[in-house]
Amino acid sequence: MRVIEHWIDGASVSGGEGFEVVWQPATGSPQARVALAGPAEVNRAVEAAAKAFGAWSDMSLARRTRIMFKLRDLVERHEDDLARLITAEHGKTLDDARGEVVRGREVVEFACGIPHLLKGAYSDQVSTGVDSFSLRAPLGVCAGISPFNFPVMVPMWMHPIAIACGNTFVLKPSERDPSAANLIAALYADAGLPDGVFNVVHGDRTAVDALLSHPDVAAVSFVGSTPIAEHVHRTASAAGKRVQALGGAKNHAVVLPDADLADAARQIAAAAYGSAGQRCMAISAVVAVGDIADRLVQALAEQAKAIVVGPGENPASQMGPVVTAQARDRIQAAVSAAQQAGASVVVDGRGLSVDGHPDGFFVGPCLLDGVTPDMAAYRDEIFGPVLIVLRAGDLDEAVALVNANPYGNGTALFTAGGAAARAFVRRVTVGMIGVNVPVPVPMAYHSFGGWKASLFGDVHVHGAEGVAFYTRGKVVTSRWPEGADAVRPGLQFPTAH
Repeated sequence: MRVIEHWIDGASVSGGEGFEVVWQPATGSPQARVALAGPAEVNRAVEAAAKAFGAWSDMSLARRTRIMFKLRDLVERHEDDLARLITAEHGKTLDDARGEVVRGREVVEFACGIPHLLKGAYSDQVSTGVDSFSLRAPLGVCAGISPFNFPVMVPMWMHPIAIACGNTFVLKPSERDPSAANLIAALYADAGLPDGVFNVVHGDRTAVDALLSHPDVAAVSFVGSTPIAEHVHRTASAAGKRVQALGGAKNHAVVLPDADLADAARQIAAAAYGSAGQRCMAISAVVAVGDIADRLVQALAEQAKAIVVGPGENPASQMGPVVTAQARDRIQAAVSAAQQAGASVVVDGRGLSVDGHPDGFFVGPCLLDGVTPDMAAYRDEIFGPVLIVLRAGDLDEAVALVNANPYGNGTALFTAGGAAARAFVRRVTVGMIGVNVPVPVPMAYHSFGGWKASLFGDVHVHGAEGVAFYTRGKVVTSRWPEGADAVRPGLQFPTAH
């Protein structure tokens, strides 16, 4: 069976503390083994990155930028190769995988503008013969820990900006779909990135904890579930590192009575069931406002029933399997628990069988009505193709429901009214908001991040906040005295003169 190795200091590296099976979700069969790094492999990767940092951080902005432009072109050229790897190991459809690659490439395009983004400020003659200027300096070795659901896009929220800013990087991707990270490493090498600047270590919690505690890692970026995000933030912060840790989500779509119901149903169904609901920005809860609830549920049910579920490689498939058998079983158990708690299963995707793929990890679209905030189906992040419907009397009640939820990642409002939309945007305690847009993932030149239990740390990923995260400020005050301009310093605190 194929073995997926680490990428350290410009070469494939074997070794570790065992192997993990990488499954083919559509068939339910093993397709590879991935090496699991232990502290020794993590230390080797960090040492390579630390060794490369000096020369890389001294490299001119012009040369760094040229490498980013080459990487951008290589990612575009290998878009289908990356998409096929994603589909084979994650299960999402090829079109969805290509979309992920494109959104990741957009961050590389943003990083191509790093000379402008790193410009400092200069103040002439702040005092007689004295000037002052500021600049942004790289941190050193940065680490990224990324989830299975976006094996290309989410790491690209991190490493292109970190590397363009002059840092070196160690990526720990998900062991469930690790191959895309190795291809990205090879593309970096083809683009001319020096050895050691970008490294990949595969592994589980052992590798994660080794990165979090390593004294030579200056910053850690994480995307995943809230319990692990809390652990990452707490552990890395205690070790003196800069940390951004993005956690879970329970994204609401609020539908007002004046909304275009048919359009809202189409948009929400796509956002709920795309990638089998395995997106941190998936809509998982609908809040039907006023008297539209029954009509909205009917429209959503029609959309859910029409979705074609099958292997991601099949062009006819609109939704693929979930990533593992354990995920399938957990999702189906959550639907059963909701039903036992009193929810109505309007569309039931449990036990779905796909022709020719009897052992695949398939769960069909599920739609639950009559859900209340006290049910586990509402409180917990199911992370699967399960959409729940709650009801509210008016916009105020809907906003209160959204704000009472511990998560604050994304939300959407469907309405024809500008006043209601403006009030919603101003009042919800959520980081990313869509108005008649169900998946409001910001473009690369804005920053991605939620509020409340969806983010631990102060800084979001990519965009200007990403540049701020991967650099730190320096302010220089200088004078060049000569002859009569030389002033004898006094013992008092200096002031401008």
